[in-house]
Amino acid sequence: MDAITTTPSLRRHNLDAVLGYVWDADAFTASDVIQAVGVTRSTAIDVLDELTARGLLTEMPNARAVGEYSKGRPARRFAFDPGAGLVVGVDAGRGHLTATVADLRGRALATSRLTVDPELDSPERRRRAAEATVDAALTRARRARTEIIGLCVGVPAPVARSGRSPVHHDGFWARMNPDFIDSFAAWAPVVRVENDATLAAVAERTHGAAIGSDDFVALLAGERFGAGISVDGRLLRGAHGGAGETVAFDRVDGVGSAWGLAPRCVDAAREALASGSLPRDSALRDIDPDTLDAKTVLDLAAAGDAGALGVARAVGPALAGVAAVFGSLFDVERVVVSGAIAAGAGPIIDAAIGALPASLHLPAPRIVASTLGADIVSIGAVAAAVETARAHALDLDAFALPADRARA
Repeated sequence: MDAITTTPSLRRHNLDAVLGYVWDADAFTASDVIQAVGVTRSTAIDVLDELTARGLLTEMPNARAVGEYSKGRPARRFAFDPGAGLVVGVDAGRGHLTATVADLRGRALATSRLTVDPELDSPERRRRAAEATVDAALTRARRARTEIIGLCVGVPAPVARSGRSPVHHDGFWARMNPDFIDSFAAWAPVVRVENDATLAAVAERTHGAAIGSDDFVALLAGERFGAGISVDGRLLRGAHGGAGETVAFDRVDGVGSAWGLAPRCVDAAREALASGSLPRDSALRDIDPDTLDAKTVLDLAAAGDAGALGVARAVGPALAGVAAVFGSLFDVERVVVSGAIAAGAGPIIDAAIGALPASLHLPAPRIVASTLGADIVSIGAVAAAVETARAHALDLDAFALPADRARA
């Protein structure tokens, strides 16, 4: 039985604790670290010196030099160095690729986008396209591959803990995730691959409508439903990475399929046109049903078009059914409608709130709209890359002590 904490593990614990504090802090002193972390003064100074030697901190002019201290020995001041390395977030969607290069606090330095034809897709073509998009972003940032500390890729496929996707009956998941965990291994010491809805949940938790919430669902709701699920503060994955897959909605009354809000808006508008039930003054009457899209419907609804509002509200019960399923299964306290469609989803959400079944027994989850827009997966990929770099920084060669680097 190991009843006594060994010196090496205690030192690592202190390094981790102090790094966890300073990563987000502004300029600070040893006294700030003592108060925040609870270590002794000698330990705080020792750890701050080591993190400085590792290149993660910089020592700033002391308090007297900046006019904040006038008597006695001036306090040494430190700051985390977000420019000590890079992270990269990649949104590898079905029809697009977006790569964002950011500093260690997630501040974007450059972004590159590429449109791809999903009908001409193949694993090798997708790998090359993703690598070219990251290279283009690095070029725009005037930075090099060797500076990358952590890289995260989001894909429209389930992703297991290994970073790989399970076999799909038509090979779709293998095309969407052609083992990015291997192809980017030469680019960064830490690589993470995640389902795109999981990264939407990371984005909502760090920057969006789920800040401060442990139990929520980030629902990518555009073309198809995809869910990033957080329960007790932990993102759910499942044995094969499929915890947020929604094919089961095929068997849920009132939902009927995994199709998202966009095609449901279009279908509802076409039904209203075909039935002649639209008000005479609705602008939807003048639109060719074959060219109709969800953005047009929701833009008209936002402008007060009665016909478009009626169409949007007709989609609400399906969203209510989705929220009810997640509320019943996972006891989440909110469902965040995420992705590009969220900006115009207000009438759908209002109708969904009114249609939530009263027979859930548990309190119904709140349904809210995301404010992060179409770039939510990119935002989540950068945030996840920062999380991963932060968790592994002390084990990376880039931040080894000078003596250890010299021996390597």
